Amino acid sequence: MAKQIGIVGTGRMAQALGSLLRASGIAVSAIAGRRLEAAALAAAFIGAGEIVAMTELSKHALEILIAVSDDAIAGVAHSLAACDIAPRTVLHTSGSAGPEALAELRVRGVSVGVLHPLQTVPTPESGVKALPGSTFGCAGDPEAVALALEVVSMIGGKPLLVPAENWQLYHAAAVMASNYEVTLIDAALELMQHAGIGRAVALEALASLVLATTENVLACGPEAALTGPIRRGDAGTVQRHMLALQPVRAATRNLYAAAGIRTLAVGSCSGLAPNTVRRIEDTLRT
Repeated sequence: MAKQIGIVGTGRMAQALGSLLRASGIAVSAIAGRRLEAAALAAAFIGAGEIVAMTELSKHALEILIAVSDDAIAGVAHSLAACDIAPRTVLHTSGSAGPEALAELRVRGVSVGVLHPLQTVPTPESGVKALPGSTFGCAGDPEAVALALEVVSMIGGKPLLVPAENWQLYHAAAVMASNYEVTLIDAALELMQHAGIGRAVALEALASLVLATTENVLACGPEAALTGPIRRGDAGTVQRHMLALQPVRAATRNLYAAAGIRTLAVGSCSGLAPNTVRRIEDTLRT
């Protein structure tokens, strides 16, 4: 079992994970960051050991967790690869990059992988509360995956093993479930505004519907949770919607149509007749 770990990064994810690791009994022996002031604040939050240069980190810990922005990972890997003492295992927390982002370290014989929290962490404090019980996508070399599984277990998370070659599909799924939900709600607010309802009022009005739908789909799956005109096979309502959407932005109108066409697949699984599916799809494509 790993007793010590070094962290590269000083942001909210680095702080939250570092604090949880320390609380679980894994010492964060050192932390490295681009700015000394930020590293000092992160170390204080975590209760970490020393603040060190990136090229010195592996002298303090052979297991390293990189929690930096996506575009900084390659530079961090380059710095770690230049260390006199090579790390043994390195994980990064980015969802958009798979283990290949650490290829420069792998060449040096380092076991590399990904430990990606399927969770939003707006602040370090919220991350400390939200990450235990959350799912973590894990991929990479066997030793790196073993470390990832250990970390997930220690902080009370749930592991999800992802084949490295399928990592981008996994991350695209996460983006659709999280980021695009925001987009759908924003599009709904736009339509409310066209209906003469202010955004703040509309957001409050839609809140209970959004929450109930999310709870239903998580509890019983998309097919059972689907309601509305497509579930009922109501092509007339869909046609009226498409006509009413003419004044709104083209991107919003196209989003409604694309989402509707994709929803037809869910409706088909729920028993929607093929001829009804064709009729509604024709309406959405006009």
